[in-house]
Amino acid sequence: MSNVNTELANPSCLDLAGRWFLESGIQEPLGGVARYYRTDLSSNARVSTEITGYAASALAFLHSRTGEARYLEQALRAGRFLTHVAWNSLLRAFPFEVSPGANPTGGQAYFFDSGIIARGLVALWRVSQEAAFLETALACADSMATDFAAGLEFHPIVVLPSKEPAPRDQRWSRGPGCYQLKAALAWCELAEVTGRAAHSACYDRLLEYALATHATFLSGEAERLRVVDRLHAYCYFLEGLLPRATQPDCAAALREGLRRVADLLGANAPLFERSDVYAQLLRLRIFAAALGVVPLDRDAAEREVAAITGFQAADSDPRIDGGFRFGRQGTQALPYVNPASTTFCLQAVEMWRLYCAGAFQPDWKTLI
Repeated sequence: MSNVNTELANPSCLDLAGRWFLESGIQEPLGGVARYYRTDLSSNARVSTEITGYAASALAFLHSRTGEARYLEQALRAGRFLTHVAWNSLLRAFPFEVSPGANPTGGQAYFFDSGIIARGLVALWRVSQEAAFLETALACADSMATDFAAGLEFHPIVVLPSKEPAPRDQRWSRGPGCYQLKAALAWCELAEVTGRAAHSACYDRLLEYALATHATFLSGEAERLRVVDRLHAYCYFLEGLLPRATQPDCAAALREGLRRVADLLGANAPLFERSDVYAQLLRLRIFAAALGVVPLDRDAAEREVAAITGFQAADSDPRIDGGFRFGRQGTQALPYVNPASTTFCLQAVEMWRLYCAGAFQPDWKTLI
């Protein structure tokens, strides 16, 4: 066993990341979580509903791995922020951001964000049985199916309060695409909880669309920096395949997708690296190997673990220490300590530890 695996027997990476979530101030007093912390400005960005959803899932995961009550307490605080503050029950929508003094009926709602939030609420419902979490997740999932519908596609963004589709442009996040399949996991998960065939049908519809269109997604950018951003989004597509990963068409897409992501990530690493892409790729490798879809490339996996842990911050400032930096251009770290990156990275490292110990269970619902 390599030195990397030996080091991972020590759970300090998980503990440090967990402490960052608890003590850095990235989660505000009402429970909402900022999109990122700017190290150059010494300030948080605005509270993001999507990132609050990711953080709720991350804190629930940390509680499941450690049993520490503080993780569950802050996870529930994030969930109650989403259900009682951020969710607009009149519009049946989660706005993109929540900030003091903002128009409560204005702004935009994102299809992708809605799916991430709904899954976070389901994770909290599983551990707490609080009815409001499941009820809001179901209402959000229904909104995704109706308010964002666009023929064979789903609109990426709608304007509030009208719910008219927002203008699209060349940025992947402002157009429909295969990456939306990760958000569709909310339908798949709720179908298992409730037995609602309509939600399962919505997932299958988006799966068919994603399989038909994913081959051209990574060629949508000529600029290399943006190619790496698209790798992040393309990994969302691969993650969205996991409930059907052993089906022949999905297994083929997962095998080819892992190869393409690894090749492009390596080719662009001297120019731009994102910690979340390394973490997404490692998590996918582990799932694919455990499901018997793609044999594990252990050397590649260990390189990815080393890359991931290299992004974890060690700093005297508690607003930074233990969190994961978003990325690096050349040798220069970018000035963002990011909850989403920290979520993916801490889970990837913990999943690798479990895999090496022979204890990993490939339940796609555990993937944040």
